[in-house]
Amino acid sequence: MGIVAAACGVLSALFYLLHDLVGGAYYPGYDRMAQAVSDLTATDAPSFAVASGLSAVYGIFACLCCAFLCFLVAGQNKPTRLGAYLFAAMQGVSAVGYSLFPLSGSGYDGSARSFVHVYIVTVAVVLLSIASLVLLAVGGVRAKRRALAVAALVSLCCMCFGSVGGGALPASAFGLVERFSTYAAVLFTAFFGIWGLFVSAKSDEEKEG
Repeated sequence: MGIVAAACGVLSALFYLLHDLVGGAYYPGYDRMAQAVSDLTATDAPSFAVASGLSAVYGIFACLCCAFLCFLVAGQNKPTRLGAYLFAAMQGVSAVGYSLFPLSGSGYDGSARSFVHVYIVTVAVVLLSIASLVLLAVGGVRAKRRALAVAALVSLCCMCFGSVGGGALPASAFGLVERFSTYAAVLFTAFFGIWGLFVSAKSDEEKEG
């Protein structure tokens, strides 16, 4: 199960990167320094079909990775288990919510779809991300699993920087800063899957011993 979680985590990161790179190739004039990743999946974007398809595959692999991790952390301490469950919930809400309620290129336009995207899906994703990463960091510290604790804290800091920096820095750097937030979750998912592989391997060794 650990190898499957690790593979799904790495594949999720790969498809997210492809959604960014390939989607940008289908969007004439797209500027990654200034534009958000979500511009690629805007309903009226020329890259919508390609980027949305790759993003959907990313979401599937990310959810599968987290689902397997929920089983792999069964023997871990309570904060780690709760953190894994909330992180899985975040990935599920993100994958389903953003697919069903995409924004247009103009962003929030007052429609019911954009309201759900911004005020329900995004708020839920942010709160679940913060709660899950804090719990995983605490669980990592308690279990003396420094890699997990450090990775969770670094990801949380990158998310905060992406959120705060987007409004504090010039608009010409918005896309770059915003990617700190989005890629933090993506890369942590890949790391978490690989971490699950090592936890699974260690558990198997203990059983054999």
